[in-house]
Amino acid sequence: MTATLSFEGAESAPDQLERRADKLAGGLRELGLRAGDVVAVLLRNDPVYVDIMLACRLGGFQFCPLNWHFTPSELAHIVEDCGAEAVIGHADLLEAARTALPGALTVLAVPHGGSGASGDGTGGRALSQEGGGALPHDQGQALPYGLGQALPYESWLEQQEPYRGPLVSPGGHMVYTSGTTGRPKGVVRTPVPVAEIDAFRTRMLAVIEQVYGLRAGCRALMTAPLYHSAPSMYAQYGALVADLLVIAPRFDAEQTLALVERHRIDSLYCVPTMYVRLLKLPREVRERYDLSSLRFVGSTGAPCAPEVKKALIDWLGPIVHETYASSETGYITLIDSAEALARPGSVGRPLGDAQIRVVGDDGKECAPGEAGILYVRQPAHTDFTYRGRPEAREEVGLDGLVSVGDIGYLDEDGYLYVCDRAVDMVISGGVNIYPAEIEAALLTLPGVLDCAVFGVPDPEFGERLHALVLPEPGAAPDPAQLRDALRATLAGFKIPRGIDLVTDLPRDPNGKLAKHRIRSRYLEEVPGRP
Repeated sequence: MTATLSFEGAESAPDQLERRADKLAGGLRELGLRAGDVVAVLLRNDPVYVDIMLACRLGGFQFCPLNWHFTPSELAHIVEDCGAEAVIGHADLLEAARTALPGALTVLAVPHGGSGASGDGTGGRALSQEGGGALPHDQGQALPYGLGQALPYESWLEQQEPYRGPLVSPGGHMVYTSGTTGRPKGVVRTPVPVAEIDAFRTRMLAVIEQVYGLRAGCRALMTAPLYHSAPSMYAQYGALVADLLVIAPRFDAEQTLALVERHRIDSLYCVPTMYVRLLKLPREVRERYDLSSLRFVGSTGAPCAPEVKKALIDWLGPIVHETYASSETGYITLIDSAEALARPGSVGRPLGDAQIRVVGDDGKECAPGEAGILYVRQPAHTDFTYRGRPEAREEVGLDGLVSVGDIGYLDEDGYLYVCDRAVDMVISGGVNIYPAEIEAALLTLPGVLDCAVFGVPDPEFGERLHALVLPEPGAAPDPAQLRDALRATLAGFKIPRGIDLVTDLPRDPNGKLAKHRIRSRYLEEVPGRP
């Protein structure tokens, strides 16, 4: 049963969503796409995202969401790497990103605001314009787009025949993540054999209910950006099992409370940054709204500080849950409110048949309380590979388990504690940021001999970026100018909040920057620094 979809006060009935998805799947097949082929998506939060999610399940296609805060050069790498056969996006974002999209790509343009979308889906800024204005609204005609043509999405969709292809393994979100190279890699799931589709769906629905509180007949709210992995998964399954799925164009703390009250929401997804902003609302504002319908609040993708979680539980009651997961491994642990209060800082015990092994530098399994590299497996998920990089997949495996570089330990009762998130990766406001990419950009700037980028604690975002720069002999680059220069090639959220000049940057014997030593020394030298 497909959900009713609500977006900015407008509702789409289940049969409408199913009809649109059927025609989109048929249209993509007519364009030549087959199971496993990729559609790139450059949309803010918008009902069209649900068209794409449902159509990809039907036709076995993969959709690759593009972070529309990226610069064209950042988008170009992912569009080329994922091998997209078509792109669906908001017209103004497509116009701004025209240099990133190959001329031969089939482009379907959704007018900005044309399907109910308005403003910035996350409160940030869109791609900077690189010439030309936004594309005109859908008038049933081909729209000029670079060297090719952009087809108006709604008019094109109405002309398509329903999907008449074979029954295939459901397609879904191709997540882009990264490793030691700093370049994003596409995570591709092994297709489910057609004969096992029903059994796989049953297993996944059981996991999704535990992780997100999504179950038949629920009323779900999503306010986070749908180009991120967990929000995308929440929306996909919410569209399949909920009675009502409400998608907001962006996160706004008070509006979130208003939507919960208005729609009697019982399942809510947030990231810890959203928790912080909700808790910062004045008490009289928080008490203005009736939140009694909530029965499940869940988060994943970034660690939640124990004090934040406790404050949230004190406010909303024992309905707060947290999951440890990654794009490669899926959902590994779950912790509820009672357990979180009893074991502050833990992310819970294995979910279902999930396995966790903690391995030390000597390759041996660690004793309880001893930290090491986490290797995990969730049998409810199919296996994965990195698109075009089977060797990279082999590098992260151990006896059938997978590591994404996280460090943690298990206590005597099997509860997991994550000490550090992905050796070098920074998670700021629930967004994965890869320092190697930023370091590579810094090293191209005049006066920079060497550099290190890392995360430091931030009360609102969990972590924020900081950079240490070793200048070239005789040079003294201005930190403000370095930050300005980075904006030419990097999205705003990748720009380090602070940049300091240093006289040395220690390295390990293998020649790599000693990141943990650098970060620890910085925090010791400047305790409490904003």
